[in-house]
Amino acid sequence: MRTIGIEYPAPNRMHFCELGDPGELSPSQILIRTEFSGITNGTERHAMVGEFNWKHFPGRHGYQHVGIIEATGNEVEGFNTGERVFYGAYVGHRAWHIVDTENGPPLLITLPDDMDHPYCALFGVAGVGLRCVRRVRVRPAQKVWVVGQGLIGGFAAQAARAYGAHVTVTDIDENRLSLARSCGTHRVLDACDERVFEQLKEGGPYNIVIDGSGYKDLFFDIQEHALLARRGVIGALAVRGETTFDWSMLHQRELSVEVSCHFAVEDLTILRHFVREHIIHIKPVVSHRVSIDEAPDIYTILRDRPAELLGVIFDWHD
Repeated sequence: MRTIGIEYPAPNRMHFCELGDPGELSPSQILIRTEFSGITNGTERHAMVGEFNWKHFPGRHGYQHVGIIEATGNEVEGFNTGERVFYGAYVGHRAWHIVDTENGPPLLITLPDDMDHPYCALFGVAGVGLRCVRRVRVRPAQKVWVVGQGLIGGFAAQAARAYGAHVTVTDIDENRLSLARSCGTHRVLDACDERVFEQLKEGGPYNIVIDGSGYKDLFFDIQEHALLARRGVIGALAVRGETTFDWSMLHQRELSVEVSCHFAVEDLTILRHFVREHIIHIKPVVSHRVSIDEAPDIYTILRDRPAELLGVIFDWHD
């Protein structure tokens, strides 16, 4: 078993840190040996470069871990040695995890043998997108516009379609738009097209707008072009420093804004179902699957050329 983790010792830097051996378990603890972990692109980059008040160094970031249960304490129930699991706690990339069950169920689900386990290392970002769709109450036959087809925006679009909505997406990257088409999105629009608002209006108004872009003028554009239906919902999924909008959006149109930042076991359980049924697809969004030994090169790209990365999976096997 490896004994390293990933740490940001200072702004714009990444290195491997030594964890040591796990030690002896208490009766309520579970030991997980990491097989795969996934980068949380936005959060990890914000933390590494010090954006949006991420100012704490050294820091360890990330919440996507797939591993095998190596041992359990004698009070642990529901999890067994040898099972493969997804663990979603925000503890950063690390070779092993000790999970304590004493204070209630952990953010942990089992992964059946018939799943493609490396790709489950992106259950975290997919879970964030799915939770947003659940929070904004997507229902069959609704019109949903997802702004931005980065990793989480792309999963939000897939989840909205899984819940029966008619989904429109916009992005500035043709490769990501092509990926959205291949994953079943109903309407795919180039945000750089000068006719994009005209095209959006033709497909609207939208019951729900999910912001996966963080574009600062989005709320004003929604209002100016009357893109949101009365009593519609905006799902604020992307990180923002400040949010400004016209008060009449609330007062006259009675819209609501929901924020979604993480996920719960229930979200992971639903996601597992959709992935097993081939309704939500993870493999197509993976741009890099590399050994953990190559992590320094990946973090250089994340820092300097983030648009080159989409889904990134580290393989922790020796």
